[in-house]
Amino acid sequence: MFIAMNRFQVIPGEEAAFEDVWLSRDSHLADVPGFVEFHMLRGPTADDHVLYSSHTVWRTREDFEAWTRSDAFRAAHRGAGNHRPLYLGPPRFEGFDVIRTVKPA
Repeated sequence: MFIAMNRFQVIPGEEAAFEDVWLSRDSHLADVPGFVEFHMLRGPTADDHVLYSSHTVWRTREDFEAWTRSDAFRAAHRGAGNHRPLYLGPPRFEGFDVIRTVKPA
């Protein structure tokens, strides 16, 4: 399993606009091979930003990488830079290979 995360430092006062962008867009993920699930997370507030993270679970790293080269990826990110500034700097990508999973009995 592979987890892909992007961290966004959202400008205070822009949280609703940022969330609206994510809640109203089509991610084009549902039919992508290897896609497991997606979460948009709201995290802690600092003096200069509110932390958000997109969290996508994939069957394998290769499935994620194939998605980044796909038409679905291009469609999901079309117009991404067309919004007023909502966050400080570009999102920060972090990718993780899962080495252990624990599930309820």
